[in-house]
Amino acid sequence: MENDNVFIGIDFSLASQEVIDLLIEDPEGPDIFNEIAQANTHRPEMLKLLLNHPSTPEDVKKYIGSVLNLPATVISDLVKAGKDQAVEKAEKARERRTETIAQKTQKLNVSQRIQLALRGGREIRGLLVKDPNKEVMLSVLDNQKITESEVEMVARSRSVPEEALRRIAKNREWMKNYAVLLALVTNPKTPPGVAVTLVTNVKTKDLVILEKNRNVAEVVRSAAKKLLMWRKPR
Repeated sequence: MENDNVFIGIDFSLASQEVIDLLIEDPEGPDIFNEIAQANTHRPEMLKLLLNHPSTPEDVKKYIGSVLNLPATVISDLVKAGKDQAVEKAEKARERRTETIAQKTQKLNVSQRIQLALRGGREIRGLLVKDPNKEVMLSVLDNQKITESEVEMVARSRSVPEEALRRIAKNREWMKNYAVLLALVTNPKTPPGVAVTLVTNVKTKDLVILEKNRNVAEVVRSAAKKLLMWRKPR
């Protein structure tokens, strides 16, 4: 099985302010702030967006200050204000953030949502994995930071496109996770041809349940039954 989970980057120097705003609201990690800053030295408005955000790391704010030729005292005040704001408003921001991100995301076009899916944090991925546009949803699986627990949730979902389930099945690393494998095998939405190839890796105790599962295809239950018979002590 080939690994389909190839990381696809986005060009931060061309990304819209709406996309960048959402990426720093729910960052995939601290490095993204530096990446955005380095790519936007020609766009002061983007640098100022980072500069005024409480989550932007101190070293990134200092870098931006040097690019914008701001006095050291101004940078120091911004860094301090950011720390104070982060401490005082962290909980309130956390409560409001999901709703705000959801509202902002709804206003984006397909191309912008794909960019978010590729580099967004967990909350953004959780929203876009349910996106009605297939390309947006599939792009979530290309996000370098997606966790195996998230992949398992997709593998269990009966509302995702079949292509998403096929893509998961082709990923060697994900298929080493038994919970992901079992989720695929027992998902009625998984194409029978894919599910059958995975049955041999199902544990005996789960095969017993799978054989009686009327929700999966007959060919999958039949494969489980044959494998159980073969595994019985002779």
